[in-house]
Parts: sequence; C-alpha cells; structure tokens
Amino acid sequence: MSNNKPRIIKDYIKLDKSIVEQIKLQYPYGFEDHLIIFVNAQGKNVSALPFETEDKYYLVRMTAEEAIEFIEEDDDYDDDGNLVDDVREEFEDKYEDTEDETES
Repeated sequence: MSNNKPRIIKDYIKLDKSIVEQIKLQYPYGFEDHLIIFVNAQGKNVSALPFETEDKYYLVRMTAEEAIEFIEEDDDYDDDGNLVDDVREEFEDKYEDTEDETES
C-alpha cells in the first residue's frame, strides 16, 4: 500500500458500480481467500477486502460469510465462484486504460 493514497473504508454494497467491477477483475475467483483483518478507529477487528486504484486504497468491509454470499448471488460469477469469461472480457475492455495506469 502506498502511504500517500487516501484510505477509504466502505461496505461492499455501498461502493460505486465501477469500483465493484474493477474489484471483480482483481478477484475473479472470489473474495473470501483475500480478506484481511484490520483494527478500526474504535479498536475493533474488522475484516475487509483490500483494493487499490491509482489514487485510493480501499478496505472493503465484509465478513467471510458475506464474501461467499456476494459471489453466490452475483450473476457475474458462475456456480463454481469464478468470474464468467464474457463478463471478465467486458470489464477488461471497459477498464483497459485504468489497468495500464495502475501498472506503471
């Protein structure tokens, strides 16, 4: 994580659609195995999915149970919890410039 980026802590269901789509590209096989634990401002442990853009670092709050549920209920993922190829290609085309910027 780059220290000069603003850190955004937000619930998955409250994220902008474009951020959710980019998260799906970064985690095409689901979220559960990528959750981290951090201590919030109130001193409580919180689980979240880390996601970084060119200008922000997100900690997307979700429990392991929610991570599984989000994938199971999302039509962009197949029955095995993998991002559907057509959806992946659509998102890759849509965010192609974004990916190039974050890789530099």
